[in-house]
Amino acid sequence: MEDAIEKAKKQFGELVQGELDRVERMKKEEDWLDYQTLSPIVVGVMGGDGIGPRITNEAAKIVRYLMAKEEKAGKIEFKNIEGLTIENRAKCLKGLPDDVLAEAKKCHVLLKGPTTTPKKGDGWPNIESAQLGLRRALDLFANVRPVKIPADGIDWTFFRENTEGEYILGSKGMNISDDLAIDFKATTSQGSDRIIRLAFEFAKKNRLQRVTAVTKANVVKTTDGKFLSMAEDIAKEYPEIKFDDWFIDIMAAKLLDVRRRNLFKVVVLPNLYGDIITDEAAQIQGGVGTAGSANIGKRYAMFEAIHGSGLKMLEEGREQYADPTSIVRAAVMLLNHIGFVHKSERLEKAINVCTRFEKKFVCTGRSDGATTEEMGKYIMDVLSAQKDPNDYL
Repeated sequence: MEDAIEKAKKQFGELVQGELDRVERMKKEEDWLDYQTLSPIVVGVMGGDGIGPRITNEAAKIVRYLMAKEEKAGKIEFKNIEGLTIENRAKCLKGLPDDVLAEAKKCHVLLKGPTTTPKKGDGWPNIESAQLGLRRALDLFANVRPVKIPADGIDWTFFRENTEGEYILGSKGMNISDDLAIDFKATTSQGSDRIIRLAFEFAKKNRLQRVTAVTKANVVKTTDGKFLSMAEDIAKEYPEIKFDDWFIDIMAAKLLDVRRRNLFKVVVLPNLYGDIITDEAAQIQGGVGTAGSANIGKRYAMFEAIHGSGLKMLEEGREQYADPTSIVRAAVMLLNHIGFVHKSERLEKAINVCTRFEKKFVCTGRSDGATTEEMGKYIMDVLSAQKDPNDYL
């Protein structure tokens, strides 16, 4: 047992040193990239695996349709990036192959399809999540997920910390003995500060009057306590914005409270809690297939569907019925992020027509619903029919 303890001490020391090194890198990080200075803006398209290539292809077609003039003028460039399939990653024994990362770094923003993360017993090597690898390597610290249900007065924007918490060290836990397994959670001042400030700045810019922090600081006192304490301090710099905090368990319940849930506006959370709560919020909106996700850093950004790769759909021969709505909503966020706000609004309105109002086609994931291609064409048809920028408000 003494040998096991010494081994654990050594591994823990290495983890701590790695996190301290990361803190120093964050202290030296660059200013925000100004997309208006770029020509061209390079958009990398990464299909992923499972249903990923199919739905990502539809989203990319729609974005290229909207950006046809800019692409022809050389203001924007689209770059296909291969190699993010589970088969290739398993062959390389890496969640994120080096050549794929190198190609991603040549782009300014990424439109990424879902990828498979192996789990115990599924036959794949124990490689890490491609999403986590990209988020860390590109320092995409903010996972931003909007959820809107106008009929219920719901307009939520979640700011989930993307590079810390349990996930940052999730593959580096220890089996001390056959009876004891330990994992770790890391929270830094720099990581907490930048996600919390981004949430408050978003609220200020959009004239939203409430920011809510979600933790479990009453139990997880050190790491969650740091996050909450920093949120309380930063909130003092924004006296015009109401700040409150909730524990993760009661917050999950309050999102189901039809009397109060529309009071929430901007929510900022550590990594794991944000992952759970945003899936719940997406389900309230209509399912995880209806929500897109932005991963924002100062130098790079990545936009993706929030759901998984749907390998079961492939196994059952149903991949042609995959709903592309989630990644098309991610494309809305991509266009907005790089400065094409009007085109972003056009696309969002077209999606709403297709999924909330007309509903000429509905994807069910099965043969009783629309195909991926039919839904993509439907969205493009609605876009082409728009005559006024205020159509479909």
